[in-house]
Amino acid sequence: MGLSITMNNVSVITMFFLSGFNETISHRFVLFFLSLLCYCIICLVNVSLIVTIILDTNLHEPMYILLCVFCMNALYGTAGFFPRFLWDLLSDVHLISYYGCLIQNQVIYSFVCGELSILALMAYDRYVAICQPLKYHSIMSKQRVIRFACFSWFTTFCIIAVNVFLTSRLKLCSPYISRLFCVNWSIVQLACFPAQTTINAISANIVIIIYFLHGVFIVWSYMYIIQTCVKSIENRAKFMQTCVPHLVSLFTFVVAILLDIINMRLGSKELPRTLQNFIAIEFLVIPPIMNPLIYGFKLTKIRKRIYSVVIFKI
Repeated sequence: MGLSITMNNVSVITMFFLSGFNETISHRFVLFFLSLLCYCIICLVNVSLIVTIILDTNLHEPMYILLCVFCMNALYGTAGFFPRFLWDLLSDVHLISYYGCLIQNQVIYSFVCGELSILALMAYDRYVAICQPLKYHSIMSKQRVIRFACFSWFTTFCIIAVNVFLTSRLKLCSPYISRLFCVNWSIVQLACFPAQTTINAISANIVIIIYFLHGVFIVWSYMYIIQTCVKSIENRAKFMQTCVPHLVSLFTFVVAILLDIINMRLGSKELPRTLQNFIAIEFLVIPPIMNPLIYGFKLTKIRKRIYSVVIFKI
């Protein structure tokens, strides 16, 4: 089983070792069961919310359409991680092909950035609903919301594809990735010549700026929302009902991503590998489970719909 081939005296990496699995060997069957259970829960809660929104015409409103897209993105991102992760837990050798690594990189990064784009759209939806209620239905029509969601996800996918393409041009000197899955940063670190990675660094910084501006837009939206809600009891009730779940989702997601970035770029080798692994996959586990549950219990229409289905079946 070759890890590289030689072409014109240049070694070309064809497979990667995922060395993050080295610490999981002694507990791999327990971890497999827990990971499988976790993935099943993610699929169950997200698919349940998606089906509920699609089948109930009363939920065909912008806020619920965006929530449906949010859950779809969670299924997309976790599908890029869990099936491969479960396979690796049961394997004795943790190898992934070069192109498989790039594809996983594309899926996970586009999931992360897509999540932030959808959260920005949800913040804008709440801003219009609370701060400009008379214009809401003209600004946030169903067709326009669907177009916004498709456009934001497609542009995110293309932006990440450019970064993955730039990474694919690098000559790599090692096949060892010290993580449980492939990410751009880990691959770029394997480049033979640091000068090669300059354009990758520029491109990565542009992506960071773009999605940092998404975060600024969300903060700006909520500054106006809170300012408006202070003046009205009705708006305060609407804020607690529809905005709090969004803020909890945003906080959870941002904290999970920041922890992974800090661990990846500034992480200490003194931290136990098990803890590093947990931090690395936290954003693929906690938000996809927690978000559908928060929205399902907090949003009245969805909660009533779920209760009615459960009671009818009982």
